[in-house]
Amino acid sequence: MFLQSLLDKNPAFVEAAVKLHQAGAIPANSYAIDLDAVAANTGHLMGEARSLGLTVYAMTKQLGRAPAVLAAMTDAGVDGYVAVDMACARPIAANGHNLGHIGHLVQVPAAEAEEATAMEPDHWTVFSPNKAAEASAAATRLGRVQNLLVRVFAPGDKFYTGHEGGVPLEDLGAMMDFIDGLPGVRFAGLTTFPALLFDPSSGGAQLTPNMATLARAAETARRRLGGEDQRLLQINAPGTTSTAVLAQLAEAGATQVEPGHGLTGTTPLHAVGDLPEQPAVCYVSEIAHIHQGTPFCFGGGLYIDPVFGDYQASAVVARDPSEAASGPVPVDIPNPAAIDYYAKLHPEPERKINEGDTVVFGFRIQAFVTRAFVVGVAGVRSGNPSVAGVWDVLGNPVAWKGTR
Repeated sequence: MFLQSLLDKNPAFVEAAVKLHQAGAIPANSYAIDLDAVAANTGHLMGEARSLGLTVYAMTKQLGRAPAVLAAMTDAGVDGYVAVDMACARPIAANGHNLGHIGHLVQVPAAEAEEATAMEPDHWTVFSPNKAAEASAAATRLGRVQNLLVRVFAPGDKFYTGHEGGVPLEDLGAMMDFIDGLPGVRFAGLTTFPALLFDPSSGGAQLTPNMATLARAAETARRRLGGEDQRLLQINAPGTTSTAVLAQLAEAGATQVEPGHGLTGTTPLHAVGDLPEQPAVCYVSEIAHIHQGTPFCFGGGLYIDPVFGDYQASAVVARDPSEAASGPVPVDIPNPAAIDYYAKLHPEPERKINEGDTVVFGFRIQAFVTRAFVVGVAGVRSGNPSVAGVWDVLGNPVAWKGTR
């Protein structure tokens, strides 16, 4: 879905991916990330966010928490990072970056609460009194005061299946009182997910009912808080975030936003419109073998985030960067119920494809749920691309020494 956008708006990155893979610098089964584009995208978004008074916590799960990507975003001005889970939080903290938000989407497990507290997150989301008490106990043991956000919900709110959770809106007052009675923590604000979703009928982004719930919850919270705490109330509103929707979120009351795919130009809005962010990621594979005339490429990272439902995937196949502009080839991606050892390509009969050819996909990635490599590519904009590092999807360095 994003391949044509990648070819139209960042063809030099596709050419660089072919060149570096053919040189043995990028392994097959890699998410390649254009660090120049990520930095430019982040800088553009931060300029708009600053004008609106928004705090920006970047999401990194889809990029495998790669240190060079974190560094590019930090240098471009993000306020910190949101950790989808503890596996995300560890490389953020270990690489010296500010952990802005933890516990949302995934609650912090009981046995890891003290580890989470030691990372000194700006905010920690809890779904229940029990999780607030766990955060309190951990913060008290370490002698700090932890800001807590409460996820609220009301009838009619939207959640992805398996993402449900939070405090009923009518119980918010009692939850605030409970937190107020705990040592080591303070009620700091409210959150939900998703606050914004792509609307296929309009091609734009629409606020979900959750945002109205947040507004009602904020009224309740401000009445109870008063004074300076009322002014400092945080409203965390993630979902489909890019420069194009920041004003919409700010007008709806958000104080914190959490762009992820917006920083790599791969939100649904980027697939259907001309947005400021440049496509900054691709999946790199190679032709593994040809079976009875059908080329197969290596898999391992062929998880396509199903934001659009099923569609015909395609890929660039090239041996030389000059061939990157040749027509994309249709590809059969393995069903999610299967292990993606390979994908099948279906070139035109006259198209010559050989083992070892580079295969470049453009789709909406979620590196953290795969077994792929993550590769930072620097210098695309200067015309001198090189690999800045190779990592696994937990952000750990890989000692890659490929040769061709």
